[in-house]
Amino acid sequence: MGANMTMQKDYYSLLGVAKDATKGEIQKAYRKLARKYHPDINTSPGAEDTFKRINEAHSVLTNPENRTLYDRYGENWQEARHQSDTTQEWQSGDKQWQRYGNGFHFGGNGSPFENDMYSDLFSNLFGGKNGNDDPWHSFESRAGRTVEAELNVTLEELASGATKTLSWSSMEHSGGAVRPTQQKVQLKVPRGLTDGSVIRLAGKGEKARGNGPDGDLLLTIKVQPDSRFTLEGYDIVSSIPVAPWEAALGAKVAVDTLSGRINVTVPKGCSNGRRLRVKGKGLPYKNGGAGDLFVVIEVQVPPRLSSEEERLFEELKKTSSFNPRNLQGQRAAPMREAA
Repeated sequence: MGANMTMQKDYYSLLGVAKDATKGEIQKAYRKLARKYHPDINTSPGAEDTFKRINEAHSVLTNPENRTLYDRYGENWQEARHQSDTTQEWQSGDKQWQRYGNGFHFGGNGSPFENDMYSDLFSNLFGGKNGNDDPWHSFESRAGRTVEAELNVTLEELASGATKTLSWSSMEHSGGAVRPTQQKVQLKVPRGLTDGSVIRLAGKGEKARGNGPDGDLLLTIKVQPDSRFTLEGYDIVSSIPVAPWEAALGAKVAVDTLSGRINVTVPKGCSNGRRLRVKGKGLPYKNGGAGDLFVVIEVQVPPRLSSEEERLFEELKKTSSFNPRNLQGQRAAPMREAA
């Protein structure tokens, strides 16, 4: 579907779906192709043009009225719609406002934003919160609809309150025509957020028509995976490997936090899997304070021993009376997590 895709005229062929495909099947095919041909990911010649045509096909086929017109009139469906619009106001019970510009899709089905600083900042944009009819095909003032998006952030950005510059394309109705417009916001990530928190930006959603108020923009925080930490609410969890003698004798080990490296004391006789709590080193709360850092101890045995190390372990074996099986017998193993 690569090189020939930009020349295709058939929207169904563009998306690789049958003419009787459901809306869900069309959306699934669109998301797969959008990831493949997005200009931020695919820099090959023609990828951007292909991406725009994929968006165009998705826009038409997920809109019930437009799809009906397309199925009936083919490439002339827009002319047929224009003729209909000149004789009566276009009303619908399941309409979406949609526009494609700069490679981005806006509407009720989801899409990425453009981001000046972070190319992957936004994904899955949703719209259509304030009514079921089409705001661009009515002659009365209408409020802009609420728009939802995911805001991808790192743990460090949540902890430090990073500032992000966001820009995206939207539509506004002016002088009897619908025109694309650029919106730009500088957003400082506030304290007290964690995965799933929502930020509301008043008036930054869909543009209103006439004298209606602009819609709001709702940003749902989505924390990106981190190689060192997992997130549990406002607490962060990390594991640290220690040697058997460090666990037995106690030690101080260096551990990363969201604000730098600290030394954590491993107590004498520390068992494998034990959680050590470091207060106040998690994500900050809104009104002061912060969650905690939990360090999980992983006792690791040397994979190879020198002759001297082996001699010392043999001596310890003869000297020590410790037998863990006398304290705790055989047990069922915990279930492994699904891959």
